[in-house]
Amino acid sequence: MHKTATKLADGRELFYYDRTADAVRGAVDERPLESFASLSETRLDPVLGEWVTVAAHRQQRTYHPPAGECPLCPSRDGRLSEVPATDYQVVVFENRFPSLALDSAAHVTAHDDDPLRTLRPGTGRCEVVCFAPDHDASFADLDEANARLVLDVWTDRTAELSALPEVRQVYCFENRGEEIGVTLAHPHGQIYAFPFVPSRTARMIARAEAHRVSTGRNLFEDLLATERASPERLVVQGEHWTAFVPFAARWPFEVHLYPNRRVRDLTALNDAERAEFPGLYLDLLRRFDRLFPAPDGTAPNRTPYISAWHQAPKDGGDELALHLELFTIRRAPGKLKYLAGVESGLDAFVTDVSPETAAERLRAAASH
Repeated sequence: MHKTATKLADGRELFYYDRTADAVRGAVDERPLESFASLSETRLDPVLGEWVTVAAHRQQRTYHPPAGECPLCPSRDGRLSEVPATDYQVVVFENRFPSLALDSAAHVTAHDDDPLRTLRPGTGRCEVVCFAPDHDASFADLDEANARLVLDVWTDRTAELSALPEVRQVYCFENRGEEIGVTLAHPHGQIYAFPFVPSRTARMIARAEAHRVSTGRNLFEDLLATERASPERLVVQGEHWTAFVPFAARWPFEVHLYPNRRVRDLTALNDAERAEFPGLYLDLLRRFDRLFPAPDGTAPNRTPYISAWHQAPKDGGDELALHLELFTIRRAPGKLKYLAGVESGLDAFVTDVSPETAAERLRAAASH
């Protein structure tokens, strides 16, 4: 992997990632952009003990532009975008409308003296990861070499962002599909570098530590061993990775992908694990797309999904295991799983598809 660093017209960082070092990345951003000051802040919910990010400026972010005005396509034919080059393999840049930004501390004053009104600057970083230059492509359309490049990019960004003193956890994810809430159709993901440990990670840490105390073993190692020993919820097994539908899946179709060797984060994967991941992950994404065939058969079906890497925070969380969670909100052709009263109001999920049935359908969705 070869990395080239540059800056956009407003001072934001941009990185080109290429498989070889022969790519020329000297294009300059010629847009008349003004620098942007983030007013993001984080507020502590005194009832739940969870941090909430307030980023009101994001109301102005780009929303479903025409394909010819996509800001994630390369700059071509006189149309200037967020990517100055006329082509790229993978590119990463600071989000123009970030939920978290390193300069927030200069504009937001913290106050921790009132336990009911704890406020801090939204200090962190949000990045956009463009997986391919083709506007109409999808991650599932990548070949294994390009999917491996994306894995290497996630790893590089995890290492670099974790080194920032303000950052406590790095979260790499992809939202795909308008039903999910995506506002840009171009194939891309995001990376959030949080100044706090999000509540879900904190809960996983607490559960893993309690399991260690009660059993003397690691929760995630026991979980993976149990799923590998009972094939009813397994979807795909490799030499180094295992994908399964969790026993208590929340979503209609939800798959968790674990390396068979427990590691804290992406930076700890070895060469063999990195080599096997692209083919297995692409297989999973393509199985999701085959769950609900397009009615007319004239275009590839694009199942909406969220793909999220869970990794340990920078400090602590030694009992956690790196894993990826992939799920869709679609429960049947033309039908979505909405988070209604019990899910949104109480975080008490009710699933419409049994995990065993979901695994069976995903196994059957293999290519032939």
